[in-house]
Amino acid sequence: MKTLIITGGTGGLGSVVVERLRAEYNCVLLTHAEVDLEDEASVRAAVGRVEAPYGLVHLAGGWAGGMDGETWRRMIGLNLSASFFVIREVMKRLTKPGRIVAISSIATRERNPDAAAYVISKTGLNVLIEMVAAEVAGTGITANALLPGTLDARLRAGVAEGIAFLLSDAAANVNGALIPVTA
Repeated sequence: MKTLIITGGTGGLGSVVVERLRAEYNCVLLTHAEVDLEDEASVRAAVGRVEAPYGLVHLAGGWAGGMDGETWRRMIGLNLSASFFVIREVMKRLTKPGRIVAISSIATRERNPDAAAYVISKTGLNVLIEMVAAEVAGTGITANALLPGTLDARLRAGVAEGIAFLLSDAAANVNGALIPVTA
């Protein structure tokens, strides 16, 4: 059974995703109690304990409105720095073929000015996915992101199905996609 590293696997979306994937994959959850995703050394140690992962499902992140300094630091830390640290460490260990799937946000397309720090941090995640996809092109590894809107129960199930597809062999040629998922 292929091994997936999953961040944010205990939240509302995460529990739905883990439930959908656990029959097909060995799901290793990196929980907040175990690892600080904003700390490089912590991420390195946690990922280093997982042998030969097939994929990363990066669900961890956060939302806050506003543009004050604390909100800026929190959004960049949770949504961009943490993404960079975990993706970089997992890339070093992925099997080939391998998959990276991240959750971004449709807000990166809508550009709501009341959530500037959030939108900028998630837009940075989108660019990170595109850059990783270019770096791994032709290696059998893919990197993609889903961009959901407000996550009600139906949309959570849709995101879980989208993740399952991007992890599958059927998506072997999908690389660098930023896929909106809306109701």
